[in-house]
Amino acid sequence: MTAIELKKLLINRIIEINDVSFLNAIKTILDTKTQSQIIALTPEQRYEIQESKKEIKQGLFIEQVELDKEFNKWLNAK
Repeated sequence: MTAIELKKLLINRIIEINDVSFLNAIKTILDTKTQSQIIALTPEQRYEIQESKKEIKQGLFIEQVELDKEFNKWLNAK
């Protein structure tokens, strides 16, 4: 089945549904999918990303494995 055929099938099936809560659930799923495609960032968020990239290039970061080890040491010290 092609994407176009599947879309037509889904549209026809949705037309038959009268349950408002179910339709809202479908809308939520669709909204989530379309919103995840585009992320709008504020100027502050873009700045923070740029600064983080600079810090990574300078080696100013800790890898997750090392961070987990430090965290576990801290937990076990209590």
